[in-house]
Amino acid sequence: MIRILSDTPSLLGNYLAEIRGVATQNDAMRFRRNMERIGQIMAFEISKTLSYENREVETPLGTANLKVPSDKVVLATILRAGLPLHQGMLDMFDGAGNAFVSAYRKHHKDGTFEIAVEYISCPELDEKVLVIADPMLATGASMVLAVRELMRYGQPRQLHIASVIASQQGVDYVRRAFPNATLWLGDVDEELTAKSYIVPGLGDAGDLSFGPKLQD
Repeated sequence: MIRILSDTPSLLGNYLAEIRGVATQNDAMRFRRNMERIGQIMAFEISKTLSYENREVETPLGTANLKVPSDKVVLATILRAGLPLHQGMLDMFDGAGNAFVSAYRKHHKDGTFEIAVEYISCPELDEKVLVIADPMLATGASMVLAVRELMRYGQPRQLHIASVIASQQGVDYVRRAFPNATLWLGDVDEELTAKSYIVPGLGDAGDLSFGPKLQD
């Protein structure tokens, strides 16, 4: 299942406009904050798909009957670009477990690259709801590798994959790998360049959040 959140007009459109816009991208703090806001919106939408149970809560004046989530959620992200998006989701799922994967593009002199994983930290996942977030879904290779690495820690009951900007090629690749997953996307762009950059995209989300890095 695919949910493209920008298909329904909302405040999300303003946050997407700011993270894409060159006029506002030079403000790293605002970029990170907008990523957090988008993460909060995505977490709220994902929460509508969870299982719920009744709970009685004592108030100063009586008893209130409420529905609260019964699922145990684990939030995962790909370092480093995914940290602000992850934080936004954690603001909403404040009791969730957390997982981190260091999947990244290892570039070669001939212009090609491979996906490398050098670090992973994850709680037990059996029967949990796993939500993995990364700002960009370009080829989809990093996301697929990250999910497969996480699956070594157990089989979640549900898998949700969240990305702010995705290419159609990346969406198709992830859907083939995980047909039962639900994809939550801010927006989908059709073009992916020969160097696997999404167009119009927004650039390098990690650099925009935390500053440029040296390439290997």
